[in-house]
Amino acid sequence: MNILQIASLLIVLAGVFGAINYLYLKLPSAIGILIVALFASFGVMVLDLVYPALGMADAVRQVVLDIEFSDALLEGMLGLLLFAGALHVKLSDLKEQWLLVFLMATIGVGLSTAIVGVGFSWITGMPLIIAFVFGSIVSPTDPVAVLGVLRAANLKKSLETKIAGESLFNDGVAYVVFLVLVSLAFTGADGHGASFSDAALLFVQEALGGAVLGIVLGWLTFRVMRRIDDYSLEVLITLGLAFGGYELAVYLHVSAPIMAVCAGLLIGDIGTKHGMSAETRKYVDAFWKLIDEILNAVLFLMIGFEVFAIAFEWNFLISGVLAIGLALLGRFAAVIVPVLILRPFREFSKGVVPIMTWGGLKGGISVALALSLPESAWQPLILTATYVVVLFSIVVQGLTVAPLAKRVGKETEIA
Repeated sequence: MNILQIASLLIVLAGVFGAINYLYLKLPSAIGILIVALFASFGVMVLDLVYPALGMADAVRQVVLDIEFSDALLEGMLGLLLFAGALHVKLSDLKEQWLLVFLMATIGVGLSTAIVGVGFSWITGMPLIIAFVFGSIVSPTDPVAVLGVLRAANLKKSLETKIAGESLFNDGVAYVVFLVLVSLAFTGADGHGASFSDAALLFVQEALGGAVLGIVLGWLTFRVMRRIDDYSLEVLITLGLAFGGYELAVYLHVSAPIMAVCAGLLIGDIGTKHGMSAETRKYVDAFWKLIDEILNAVLFLMIGFEVFAIAFEWNFLISGVLAIGLALLGRFAAVIVPVLILRPFREFSKGVVPIMTWGGLKGGISVALALSLPESAWQPLILTATYVVVLFSIVVQGLTVAPLAKRVGKETEIA
């Protein structure tokens, strides 16, 4: 199948499964599409067991492998998703929460990676440095699918800002940490992995370079848009920024996710206030919300079908179930430690910790990172465990975070 045929198939299936969810399951859109895709996948597997001569499972598995989920997300969809998410987080709102967001996206990611890595190494016997790679894979949070549910719970704006802002930077930082740990854990052509000094330099280059590039490109785009009053052209310019900036970041070997976040934040706040007319703001906002919804539908559809790529071995599945507890423990540490650091200087409602812990969903980036790992004896185990953690996070946590928010967090606010 060529890329156009694959894209057409994904769009058609996302529309069909979305309609099934809307008419019958009535779950949040992305989560419902994922569940329908999972049922369809398992249905194909059962049918293949009953009528093996049809070869349906192998045919579907080949199509899933042809899609190359990791490349499709990390080199295509991720830039648009992060740009769209950042576009709707206002700097004025984020400024009030920046210290907590910063600590959770830095110290929090490090703590989560370490806790999950040590625990997973102990459970599986995996070398510690490779287990740390797994820790970095399940540390990024992806609460996009649940933000609509949280809004339905009538939470204060500050809590939505904390979850969305922390997730955007969390994704970018965790991706850089993953690249650094992979360079340390897996040997190159000369038989040796990168040194710690090389890894530290890579981290600074990726993180700082991505931020600088995003700010520069966002500012240049803003200056151009100030001189234009044509909503269709300005929408096209923002699309060019998201696509072109992401590919330029990849070419320059700086963090493309961090670039997309910084550029999106600048355009979403300064750009909309001072560089767009009211009509343009309306169209830009609507366009990127639509892009966000469509890409999330396709992404969660793809996650549902990635079940064909994992290894169904009992020891792998058991390790994945145990990893769920480790991921939650790591997330709890990523939330509670920054809160404890800041508590002497500001007051926190007790609802912040449970909501941000349970609402820190894992998503497609974790699956994509696991699929992008170099081939090794541990890769099938890491992929299976990651998939189990992501499924639990999206389905169980995603469907229960709203009741939790309504019960303990309706008035949650950082003073």
